[in-house]
Amino acid sequence: MKIIVVIPTYNEAENLPRLAEALFALPLPELSLLVVDDNSPDGTGQIAEELSQQYGGRVHVMHRSGKLGLGSAYIQGFGRALTLGAEAIAQMDADFSHDPKKLVEMAAALEGVDAVIGSRYVPGGQLDERWPFWRKALSGFGNFYARTILNLPVRDTTGGFRLWRRETLQRMPLERVKSNGYIFQVEMAYVATLLGMRFKEIPIYFADR
Repeated sequence: MKIIVVIPTYNEAENLPRLAEALFALPLPELSLLVVDDNSPDGTGQIAEELSQQYGGRVHVMHRSGKLGLGSAYIQGFGRALTLGAEAIAQMDADFSHDPKKLVEMAAALEGVDAVIGSRYVPGGQLDERWPFWRKALSGFGNFYARTILNLPVRDTTGGFRLWRRETLQRMPLERVKSNGYIFQVEMAYVATLLGMRFKEIPIYFADR
C-alpha cells in the first residue's frame, strides 16, 4: 500500500531528519513523506529538500509563504498526496509527539474501515504523565464536549495522528474545510461522520515534546 505521510512544519530543522529516518526504517516499503513547510526561518524547508535528494525522491516538499495555519497545510498536503497517487494518507506531528512505529499497526487496521485514528482516549491510550492535571482535564473535557455536541463516534476528536484511505478524502469536500488548529481535527471527523465514514481507533501514547 502506497502511504504518504503529510507533515506540516515550522522550525523543525532538528526533528525532521530524525523523523524521516524513523519513518523509512518502518517495514512499509511504499511509504513516502510530504513536508509542508511554512517558510521556517530555521531552514527546515531547505533541509526537506536535502532529504529529498538523500532518499531518492521518497521525500516531497511543499513550500508556503509563511505561517498559514495547520488546517490549510493539511488540506493542501492532502491534495498533493492524492495527486502523487497515495492509496492512504497519514497525518502526524513532526516533533515525535506521535510514535512513528504506530503507523505499522494503523496501516494494518485500515483494512475494512475508512480511517484510523491514533487515540489517547481508548483503553490503552495515554497522555504524557508529565502533563499537569489541569491540562489533562482540559484536553479530556474538550474531547468530551466535541464528541457530545456533534454526536461523534470518535473518542479522540482533537488528535492529529490519523491515517485516511484515499477514497475517504476524495469523498470529502476538503475545499470547504476552513478550521485551523485542533478544531481542524474535529471538523474533519465531523464531516467524515456525516458522510457515513467508519473509524477505528488505535491506542497511542502521546508524548509532550
